Amino acid sequence: MAGYMYPISLAVLSGFVMLLERLFPWRPEQKQLRPKLWSDFIHLVFNGHFLGLLLAGLASTWILPPVDRWLAAEGLSDAVYRNAAADWPLWAQTIVALVVLDFIQWCVHNMLHRVPLFWEFHKAHHSVKDGEMDWIVSFRFSWLEVIVYKSVLYLPMVFFGFRWEALMFHAVFGTLIGHLNHSNLNLGHGWWRYVLNSPRMHIWHHNYDADAKTTVNFGIIFSCWDWIFGTAKMPADPPAHIGFRGVETFPENFFSQEIWPLQKLAPRVHSAVFWSVAGAVVMAVAWYLSQSH
Repeated sequence: MAGYMYPISLAVLSGFVMLLERLFPWRPEQKQLRPKLWSDFIHLVFNGHFLGLLLAGLASTWILPPVDRWLAAEGLSDAVYRNAAADWPLWAQTIVALVVLDFIQWCVHNMLHRVPLFWEFHKAHHSVKDGEMDWIVSFRFSWLEVIVYKSVLYLPMVFFGFRWEALMFHAVFGTLIGHLNHSNLNLGHGWWRYVLNSPRMHIWHHNYDADAKTTVNFGIIFSCWDWIFGTAKMPADPPAHIGFRGVETFPENFFSQEIWPLQKLAPRVHSAVFWSVAGAVVMAVAWYLSQSH
């Protein structure tokens, strides 16, 4: 049952926020059935379920075994897998995991904007253009970006022995807030804007005119990190445009977006079909390797 908990939660939360957008749209003129929605749906399914299985398979097959052998040979296994938090009550593990993981995400999100290489990975998420900002784009991101996030986020949790239930709560609650942050809902009023992220706040993170130095609102779940570190911005009105300089030429379909950074190796090849096929091949090979034993 544990293996199905997140996909079920994802489906329920997606339906819930989609219904709210239908009933209480912030921008009534924005269409729910829009061009390229199919691509975002594939992002949702792939990044919401299959990507985790793929990365877990790659890690368990190709990464963790040699690491474990090296740690055992060096006599470091006990030092690394010390499970310091394993005896904590579940409620304490859940709260600590929620706060600590979110702060780490805030730091990683900053890095994704300020380091050129990682910004290339992150561009897929910022390819959201005017008329596209809704709940489902919260899952529009490259799997290369996920590798960066997962490596930094869950290594400390494994190191300290946090239970899967605590990590699952973070994943489900984070998905809800992520859906709401990107949704076409007019949320973000009141005192809680200093605690939780919201659509009115997060849309400024997607400001078209922002750059590495002027981008704001890096919070994922909690907005407090931005208020504490001076990166918060929340005017009464949304930005004039969203996206980034050059978004007009950024790939618009799932497979091309997934393989985006590799396209820079062949800048003269502009065929969307070619890069879509290349992206599908890369992910198929990764899936095959993740299932190989």
